[in-house]
Amino acid sequence: MKHLELSEGYFREYGQPMIEKGFPQLAENYAAGMAGEGSGCLGFDDQYSEDHDFGPGFCIWLSDEDYEKYGKELQSAYEALPYEYMGYSRSNIIDESRLGVMRTSDFFSSFTGCPDIPGSNMDWFLISETNLCAVTGGRVFQDKKGDFTRIRNGYIKFYPHDVLLKKLAARCAVIAQSGQYNFGRCLKRGDKVAASLAMTRFAEAVMSMLYLLNSKPMPFYKWAFRGLESFSHDEDILTIKEQLSALLSKGPNPEGILRIEGICGNLINMLISHGYAEPAGYFMQDYVPQLMAKIQDPQLASMHPMADCL
Repeated sequence: MKHLELSEGYFREYGQPMIEKGFPQLAENYAAGMAGEGSGCLGFDDQYSEDHDFGPGFCIWLSDEDYEKYGKELQSAYEALPYEYMGYSRSNIIDESRLGVMRTSDFFSSFTGCPDIPGSNMDWFLISETNLCAVTGGRVFQDKKGDFTRIRNGYIKFYPHDVLLKKLAARCAVIAQSGQYNFGRCLKRGDKVAASLAMTRFAEAVMSMLYLLNSKPMPFYKWAFRGLESFSHDEDILTIKEQLSALLSKGPNPEGILRIEGICGNLINMLISHGYAEPAGYFMQDYVPQLMAKIQDPQLASMHPMADCL
């Protein structure tokens, strides 16, 4: 069973009746679901995921005002719900702060620094892709009032155009530096540890760029490669995924240089086909000035090209 299915079943059978009968004043005003960190929110959980934080539970999101009035009492009622469900126990939940009653504003602030939809490009820029994935993943089971969903949908719309350009510029710079330049130099020096680090940094930046080009936030590194399965309709991404798999599985060796160049060629084609750049050769660094020049926000445009948080 998937954690989202377990969570929603537990909410429908026990949580929803508890809230709407025991707290009728909240019946139209709360949101419930499961979102945030964990493979379960991505739908990537399996039998190995059940060793921790896999159990019946869900989130209840309230406005600041309702939380002050009913938060403690509602949390007590939540904790009194059945401890076992569908053969799973709440004793397996290690981080209980991820579930239960919380302010809507606190949930979003904890990941993004903003209690609502970010109001500026810089607010957006400071949100890592992993944290953006956390607030847009999972599932909302109930939200009649729609406040939680309104904010969540604002994040689902993805980074503003200038922020996206800045992030793409940073990815191009990192890809060029770590993969096209430093990987080969490290191999020539016989430093396989440094070559491995360069290769890993290259791969992470490549995967991030694929997500960015498709307006989706890259998940936690452990799931980033698997998440590329959602782009199975895109032949360029499938090709890059195969090349990345071969590069990483075989470790640092001279063949990797050719694979890196092949990946960069595909990425450049994607940048051009998406309308972000014009042809400028095969070195990814040469696309950084083009991307930076298109940024209208003066603060973002003045930043170092490599400045960003994944």
